[in-house]
Amino acid sequence: MANQRVFTSGEKCKDAGQYGFICYEDGAKTPEPPLNYREISLKTGDTFPEIKERNRLGKWRRVYRILSLDGGGIKGLFTATLLDRIVGKWKGFLKKIDLVAGTSTGGIIALALARGVSPKRLVRLYEDRGKNIFDDSWLDDVLDLFTVVGAEYDNKNLAKELKSVLGDRTTLADLGKHVVIPSFDLDNEAKSKKRRMWKPKFFHNFSGGDSDGDELAMDVALATSAAPTYFPAHNGYIDGGVVANNPAMAALAQALDPKTGDQQLVDIRLLSIGTGTNTTYIDKKDLNWGYAQWVKPLVELMIDGNMGVADFQCRQLLGERYHRLDMVLPQRIKMDDPSKVRVIKEYAARLSFVKKTNSNRYSLVTWMTKYG
Repeated sequence: MANQRVFTSGEKCKDAGQYGFICYEDGAKTPEPPLNYREISLKTGDTFPEIKERNRLGKWRRVYRILSLDGGGIKGLFTATLLDRIVGKWKGFLKKIDLVAGTSTGGIIALALARGVSPKRLVRLYEDRGKNIFDDSWLDDVLDLFTVVGAEYDNKNLAKELKSVLGDRTTLADLGKHVVIPSFDLDNEAKSKKRRMWKPKFFHNFSGGDSDGDELAMDVALATSAAPTYFPAHNGYIDGGVVANNPAMAALAQALDPKTGDQQLVDIRLLSIGTGTNTTYIDKKDLNWGYAQWVKPLVELMIDGNMGVADFQCRQLLGERYHRLDMVLPQRIKMDDPSKVRVIKEYAARLSFVKKTNSNRYSLVTWMTKYG
């Protein structure tokens, strides 16, 4: 490897960190690359700016790993089970992740993982407490006129379970990893009426002026999972699924933003995990529906409709450095049906890691070997 070397200390190395280098004295024994770095060949005489321009950032160049988790209600058990299988097969997988993105139920999982909660514990949460979270009491039905004027579920039980895994004092800044959690702000409360509007909101804990580090993780979890008609809005926010139920592209954008992640596209590896896809369709050509007929299908349509967009965009930008792990479910499972937890777990256990799935070039095993 004659074309590989380490820089000398002194003048050439003083700006190393700015360009992503690790420098060593000439002649010093080169240690093993640190976590999340990969080896890059380097030509003698290169300067830092030249190497950066050509995406050749020195002896070791840092790999930036993103884990993206879809929304899907109780089907978050599918995601949690897959993650439990992954960490069982690839020790240290979560330790290598730099950024965790999640929407709705995926947002809850993302926040929990960033706090150090194990996938196994999250599996138990869905199995043991799912029925409690999606509990529609008869009194609540009466008060809401059977969901005509109120959400289908109260979020008090959800808040109780979130407190058990996230704590009621934990802020985003307290988390051990960077996170991106989509939601939707119903009112930006701008002082000018001309600028007052609803808009997407991407909670994150990167440093900077727009950081949400002071936000409570529990509040962010309730905001991202407040699915319209299912749960009430929280602090003026509703479910992030209306804008990014698959948050992979949002995570990629945040990682590339010079003000936050400041990463180079070539360094990013992104694993996107779904909650299982339902084969949903409307078997009619000329619909003449009104509000009553469209309300529930429209919520699902909005949430499901943007899923493939993020998958397409990430695949186009990252190529084989992007991997999507999901499956078409053999039977339709509603996002609020806790009676299906056993079936959901069985499907997740059945998903092959050694065969190619979706539009991936490699199986998960091959991809993890090459890029994980």
